[in-house]
Amino acid sequence: MILYPAIDLKDGQAVRLLKGEMDSATVFNDSPAAQARAFQDAGCNWLHLVDLNGAFAGAPVNGAAVEAILAATDVPVQLGGGIRDMDTIAMWVGKGVARVILGTVAVENPDLVRDAARAFPGKVAVGIDARAGKVATKGWAEETDVMATDLARRFEDAGVAAIIYTDIDRDGAMGGPNVAATEALARAVRIPVIASGGVSSLADLIALRDTGAIAGAISGRALYDGALDLGAALAALTG
Repeated sequence: MILYPAIDLKDGQAVRLLKGEMDSATVFNDSPAAQARAFQDAGCNWLHLVDLNGAFAGAPVNGAAVEAILAATDVPVQLGGGIRDMDTIAMWVGKGVARVILGTVAVENPDLVRDAARAFPGKVAVGIDARAGKVATKGWAEETDVMATDLARRFEDAGVAAIIYTDIDRDGAMGGPNVAATEALARAVRIPVIASGGVSSLADLIALRDTGAIAGAISGRALYDGALDLGAALAALTG
């Protein structure tokens, strides 16, 4: 199982939110590129980036910070937030992003996901963010009646590289991931599922790994707070 350290970008800084609320942002590093480099130096094999401003704006906002991270690191990067058209997808892939994450458009324009997955094989993931199993869009600001599992199943034959499943009520709360819901989603589809939201300890990672169904996990606040040691976590997951 792959561990993805998370760098959430707001106003050019590395922050973490509590349950997706923009006004509850805690700044952890004024230099996202330095933070990315630190994660790489600790041994991570991937980085997970989110342009939080972009998620609300519907277009990239923290592009300079993303480009600085790409320049400072060698590990592959997956990026979400404000990626809602083919031009933006092509732009980020061209700049070296290994995988773009499509969230809002997966609900509003599923054909774009399919077209992008065909145009950029292996480089398109679907971000499914849910409260009580129902998908939320536009930076989690709008809730839908679409169930997370139903949305995931729509892309079974699309060539999507991964699904990033976030339980919004667990995100940044340090209360542990929703292992049962994530495992259920992972077993409902053939697409690899990456868990996000609430991963706050080595025990959480082990619980996700031991399902035997979950392909990866994203952690942010726990790494910044020191509740989870990245080196130890990587060693445990690969040992």
